[in-house]
Amino acid sequence: MLRLSFDRGTLLIHPPRDGAMAAPETFAALDLPGCVYDRRVRRWRAPAMRYREVLTALHRGGHDYADDARAYATLALTPRVEREPYPYQREAVAAWMRKRRGVIVLPTGAGKTWVAQMIIARLQRSALVVTPTLDLMQQWFGALGTNFELPIGLLGGGYHDIQPLTVTTYDSAYLHMERLGDRFGLLIFDEVHHLPSPAYGAAAEMAIAPFRLGLTATPEREDGAEVRLDGLVGPEVYRRDIQELSGRYLADYETVTLRVRLSPEERAAYEAARAIYRGFVAERGIRLGGRHGWSNFLMHTSRSEAGRRAFLAYRAQKTIAQASEAKLRLLAQLLVRHRHDRLLIFTSDNATVYAIARRFLIPPITHQTKVKERHAILQAFNDGRYPFVVTSRVLNEGVDVPAASVGVVLSGSGSVREHVQRLGRILRRGDRKQAVLYEVIAEDTAEEYTSARRRQHSAYQDAAAGGEAPPPDDRPADTDASVDAGGAD
Repeated sequence: MLRLSFDRGTLLIHPPRDGAMAAPETFAALDLPGCVYDRRVRRWRAPAMRYREVLTALHRGGHDYADDARAYATLALTPRVEREPYPYQREAVAAWMRKRRGVIVLPTGAGKTWVAQMIIARLQRSALVVTPTLDLMQQWFGALGTNFELPIGLLGGGYHDIQPLTVTTYDSAYLHMERLGDRFGLLIFDEVHHLPSPAYGAAAEMAIAPFRLGLTATPEREDGAEVRLDGLVGPEVYRRDIQELSGRYLADYETVTLRVRLSPEERAAYEAARAIYRGFVAERGIRLGGRHGWSNFLMHTSRSEAGRRAFLAYRAQKTIAQASEAKLRLLAQLLVRHRHDRLLIFTSDNATVYAIARRFLIPPITHQTKVKERHAILQAFNDGRYPFVVTSRVLNEGVDVPAASVGVVLSGSGSVREHVQRLGRILRRGDRKQAVLYEVIAEDTAEEYTSARRRQHSAYQDAAAGGEAPPPDDRPADTDASVDAGGAD
């Protein structure tokens, strides 16, 4: 009888004890998917994630085998929370259960965590939830602990408590999966668009879990690596976009684009810096498009004094466009207009965050903000003690701010995902809530191109998210109606 075992993130197939099938050519006749012969141990070996396929092949071939690879448990879970799911949540669960693998795409605020808990309850297998941040890890820990009456494990952030239901981070999963990859029958990858990176993808490969669920609002990646998700998690099995759920299940929303002009002094400085940057790019024949354009630029700038000047010029022209005086004046008007709303301000860099915090006395959140301080700021924001919060990119995903109804994007990257995530921060449904996302760009700068790139999503092409909108009532003469940006343009 053949025997399967789990060995440091891989699956080993052992020949019968009598050695009848030990020869590589005899063993090869089994034709097991993903297996290669390991002469060091005279066994066939495969990535652990091929476990399900190997079992299927053995079963269909009528081979006798002993499964010593599986160490995950069947649970007896009864949810404690009674909550009627929305129709689209039922549809998502049903679509996933038909394959028991795959990615569910739902907008931020649409209840992806609840969908996952419904799947856990239906599947009744030990599960590992993988999250991109410690904040999200804590949120999942609280949600699972509320819904299921059993200890919830934590792996990461100083914790190493493995339970049948455990929450971890992508970093910790990568570090520990070769030892824990046999302990879970279900893997849940929250914000699954992080998974295709080489290190994180290895964590998925080192687990035998036959059942896999990916959750995201935006699976698409700038590098196109989302194609790896099919092999690591499964195909996209269900999708609903923002405009399909807004109004009934998410807050109604609109996007407003506002354009500002640089002052004569800012314009002169911008054009001078951009001329140095673009001149260097043209002289060296650097192509900025494609997957390696930015890294190619950085490589060239590190090799000479002219390159360092070009890099500093690139930074200077971006800073001028992203934090112009006209943008800050316009922000002041928006703060007055929405003084009775809960408003989030997004920028692309920490320096602008702290400048806005000092100028308008608004609490800032960046990656430098300690966990307890961040929690206190968000709690005060949600209960109304702080009407405004300014942040860079740390609130793009995985933070629950249901009170937010207005977002102001002063600067950002060209990433479609980042922009949709920022919209998602303000879409939690509320009583008569009308969400609005302002985008502010400096006209006749690279921000216009970057804005056009990142708005290539159906959430911004629907009639509800339409075109130009009325600027603030007391808008000064140096602003026009219309959008924001960033990127190596």
